[in-house]
Amino acid sequence: MDVVEKNRAAEKLEAVVIRFAGDSGDGMQLTGTQFSDTSAMFGNDIATFPNYPAEIRAPQGSLYGVSGYQVHIGSVEISTPGDEVDLLVAMNPAGLKTNLHAVKPGHTIIVDTDAFTKKNLEKAQYDSNPLEDGILANYRVIEVEMTSLTKAALKDIEGLDNKSITRTKNMFALGMVYWMYNRSTDHTIKFFQNKFKNRPEIIEANTKVLNTGFYFAETLELIPNAYTVSPAKMNPGTYRIIMGNRATAWGFLAAAEKSGLELFLGSYPITPASDILHELSKHGHFGVKTFQAEDEIAGISSAIGAAFAGDLAITTTSGPGLALKGEALGLATMIELPLVVVNVQRGGPSTGLPTKTEQSDLLQALYGRNGESPVIVIAASTPANCFNYAYEAAKLTLEHMTPVVLLTDGYIANGSAPWKILSVDDMPEIKNNIYESNGDTWHPYDRNEDTLARRWPVPGTPGMEHRVGGLEKDRVTGNVSYVPENHEYMTKVRAEKIKRVQNYIPDLKTEFAETGDLLVVGWGGTYGSLHSAVKYMHEEGYSNVGYAHFNYINPLPKNTEDVLKRYKKIVVCELNNGQFAKVLKINFNDFEFTQFNKIQGLPFGNGELMEKFKQLIK
Repeated sequence: MDVVEKNRAAEKLEAVVIRFAGDSGDGMQLTGTQFSDTSAMFGNDIATFPNYPAEIRAPQGSLYGVSGYQVHIGSVEISTPGDEVDLLVAMNPAGLKTNLHAVKPGHTIIVDTDAFTKKNLEKAQYDSNPLEDGILANYRVIEVEMTSLTKAALKDIEGLDNKSITRTKNMFALGMVYWMYNRSTDHTIKFFQNKFKNRPEIIEANTKVLNTGFYFAETLELIPNAYTVSPAKMNPGTYRIIMGNRATAWGFLAAAEKSGLELFLGSYPITPASDILHELSKHGHFGVKTFQAEDEIAGISSAIGAAFAGDLAITTTSGPGLALKGEALGLATMIELPLVVVNVQRGGPSTGLPTKTEQSDLLQALYGRNGESPVIVIAASTPANCFNYAYEAAKLTLEHMTPVVLLTDGYIANGSAPWKILSVDDMPEIKNNIYESNGDTWHPYDRNEDTLARRWPVPGTPGMEHRVGGLEKDRVTGNVSYVPENHEYMTKVRAEKIKRVQNYIPDLKTEFAETGDLLVVGWGGTYGSLHSAVKYMHEEGYSNVGYAHFNYINPLPKNTEDVLKRYKKIVVCELNNGQFAKVLKINFNDFEFTQFNKIQGLPFGNGELMEKFKQLIK
């Protein structure tokens, strides 16, 4: 990079938004990930948004086969992947057509002109070539014969067929972007060396194409000066870039270590939750047991069995799978066993939008079971704090002996952000209710006076023999009971046990304004968008706007009503049709809640949020 620095004066930027778009086989996710990782290692704050088709391999060149990866890097705080794009890399006409609307006028588009054939233009439903008809006149377009230049760079490398050569063109694009934003290629070359250590020809090809793209960008008159984004000021510590699903898995690993229990995951693969199973399956050396079940019901049932045997038990899924797990989740509620169900939400109903984000499973998590079957429901809000809320879900389920549903969503599960590495020693204590007889008279439904959690005897312990099952339990012995008064008593105890969790969760906090004309309310994965929108409102002089974000849904924080009272208007923003707003209306019917909803499989944009907030204030 020293040579580059000597030959150009780079323009400094606080932040930049880059989007890579092309066919699902063009390697856009890998390209975006490499740029994100390199920027994170450089010290930038970042947020990412992978966006890919549901089909394993959609028809090449089609509009619904476009795969995209957006990354927002900055020397300032970054909490969203960004609204408008500063640089679009479009590998084909479909990638250009589906993403052009997001590019700021006057900003840069890089296209592979080799892909703009008559056939591909027709697939993208272009009547004329956008590179020639003037529709890109308001943008700085860099036309590159990317495929041809890639083939020319690799003409002397043996052992590669034409398909393998063409697949490396994404590295040409990445090399160009590295030069434009003053990034080193070193991290990506090391990635090649580790990933393809048994395929030296692949290492050589990708490295050569990456460097070819890098130095090609240096020769372009359209980019006389490139850009630099300085490292961000962050709290001291060791950081790594982490995706939400991996953070969730690691949170459970930390909880197992802290609680002294072995971790068991029983799960059935489903988009977008499968990566939690993939990650935990790598950690058998930590005593983790993973079971890929034949269906969703088997997944949760195996986890219930592991909980009965004394493990920290979890199962992972998305909305359709949660529906199938409903009966077994009710069984865990009846038995009063610790169990965490992770629901990585996606667009629905039915198969819906498997690769797009949504918050539409909230009411299902709260009420989607037969009978009176309350469970704790919490929600993570960023890729990084998926770690914290996985840990918290484990802590709550073990200490209160009741199932916990942890909600994340496709946006934060697949997104990535810097995460400050924590020590298990610094994590909160986790107490479990495993009980060993001390000679006293013992009953399986004896309860802790404060939490109402029952004792947790491990099968096989002498004197701890007992029965469990889905039929109603006697309030003391655990034997089957059809006594009407007993059933009512047990129903109310199970509800009260959830309510008392309020005593063990933090109060709701507000940001920006303690009182004011408008309170913006969000929950779960909308945090970044809402937080940044309210921040921009204050920068424009709207100092009377406050923000409250809910991570604890059932029960709600104790002070929720006190917070709501401090504002004249309340707007609840959700990626659904108003589910959390319904929950708030049920619990606080003296308040008027305005709704702002988006159901497009996409996160909120700052522009649309700020426009709504300003309307409400006026």
